[in-house]
Amino acid sequence: MRAPRILVTGGAGFIGSHTCVALIAAGYLPVVLDTLVNSDARSLQRVACITGVEPVLVCGDVRDALALDRVFAAYDVSAVVHLAGLKAVGESVVDPVSYYDVNLAGTLALVQAMDRAGVRTLVFSSSATVYGDSQPSPIAESAPYAAVNPYGRTKAMVESLLADLARADARWGIACLRYFNPIGAHESGLLGERPHGPPNNLMPYITQVAAGQRECLVVHGADYDTIDGTGVRDYVHVMDVAEGHVAALRHAARRPGILMANLGTGRGASVLEVVSAFERAMRRPLALRIGPRRPGDAPAYWADARGAWQAFGWRARRDLDQMCADSWRWQAANPHGFDDPAPAHASGLPRFQDNTSTSINSKPGHSHA
Repeated sequence: MRAPRILVTGGAGFIGSHTCVALIAAGYLPVVLDTLVNSDARSLQRVACITGVEPVLVCGDVRDALALDRVFAAYDVSAVVHLAGLKAVGESVVDPVSYYDVNLAGTLALVQAMDRAGVRTLVFSSSATVYGDSQPSPIAESAPYAAVNPYGRTKAMVESLLADLARADARWGIACLRYFNPIGAHESGLLGERPHGPPNNLMPYITQVAAGQRECLVVHGADYDTIDGTGVRDYVHVMDVAEGHVAALRHAARRPGILMANLGTGRGASVLEVVSAFERAMRRPLALRIGPRRPGDAPAYWADARGAWQAFGWRARRDLDQMCADSWRWQAANPHGFDDPAPAHASGLPRFQDNTSTSINSKPGHSHA
């Protein structure tokens, strides 16, 4: 029996490539749509090294209706995991129009193309930024929208769009996954996070300092009302997040309507706790210094993660030590990211032979999650 094909928009990015690994492990065949502006096609070669299956890659833009129609016509897609989008909070403040264009208009173009193709199962990559920075933790899915930047507002608007769609048409099954702070890498050390330019998030900055690519980690504020004065966040392993997509996909395929679910551990960890865990992984101290607070940073937030378990049987399984150990394994083995050579396939011959790559006209200036 042929494996069901799942369209993964933004599937060559950090979360997308790990989600491809989880989908293949669950018996699906990912078809990736990605502009490769902020991602790397070689991540899918690493997926093949891990799984024995290289996902189909279509170079295209989620805003391009013609490109979407061609994908749905060429591949018998049964569902969509939508990860494509712009995702830097600071950049969204400077260039909000691009964020509304890519994140909101892109999702609108996608669901219209899905409807034309008769594909109505969707998992959407949302974000805990929809909650803003003043909600009391743990934050449950019932907390109100209170996004404080254009990036978060685009995520909240897309959720509202999808909720309206599900209410209007009972044929749709939709899951919106609100990530907290995905970090880590695949345990093989073959696949991980490689930012284009200076990192915006804590873990890739730590790994680059550990590898000697940056002088030291600057901790932004050590005078918060937290366990050690540094900011507290809910860090969740990227493979747990990837497996969450599979569980949510199965739920959406059999249950019409819309579901909002947090993907987090339900526990907070401070910056210094993350640093300590990383130092245990690499067995030496990490260079750091304490700097001033950044405007707008919340002291602490973490998820109420019970909803995903109750709805579709998902919970985070990997702890902070594993997140740090896997991140360091990836960085140490691939100091130049995907520029470092990948080994031969680790899992034997591909189970699926449909591993062609297709080029479709796309619009520039679009990055993927």
